[in-house]
Amino acid sequence: MNIGFAMCGSFCTFSQVIKEIQILKDIGYNIIPIMSAVSYETDTRFGRAEDFIKKIEGIAENKIIHTIPSAEPIGPKKLLDLLVVAPCTGNTLAKLANGITDTPVTLAVKAHLRNERPVVIAVSTNDALASAGKNIGALLNYKNIYFVPMKQDDCLNKPRSVVADFIKIPETVEAALLGRQIQPVIS
Repeated sequence: MNIGFAMCGSFCTFSQVIKEIQILKDIGYNIIPIMSAVSYETDTRFGRAEDFIKKIEGIAENKIIHTIPSAEPIGPKKLLDLLVVAPCTGNTLAKLANGITDTPVTLAVKAHLRNERPVVIAVSTNDALASAGKNIGALLNYKNIYFVPMKQDDCLNKPRSVVADFIKIPETVEAALLGRQIQPVIS
């Protein structure tokens, strides 16, 4: 079974998310990695892009899709059985909720959804309980969209910030393949 794993620019969560890619691979899924251009190219205080790319491609044993032209065939060729977006930033949530497909990740989601197959979203955004809230709400109502359970990550210093419970990605994937949203969505 082919699982697309798309990463957006919440760099502080990359280490946690990469552990879940390894777990999905160990379960036996064929992982097709996808990264936004920003994620693929940007060095941050959380690590160098080159190191993340090497690690992800090493685990997946597949090259990362990181351009719009390379993401486009996902739909027509039915390359994926399920697509995970983790971490999914507020920017990407807004684009998905409004049908904007101007990054490799958003195009991958659009192309994949045309096949009526599940997309699992693992939120990581500082404005989930502010401007991104309406986009989460909209996406919760979309067919074939499933959310990894999420919670406030630092309610005192970042009162509007929400992050997915990344260790629940494999469980959410299994449920989404059966057409179910695991509960509670907000923990």
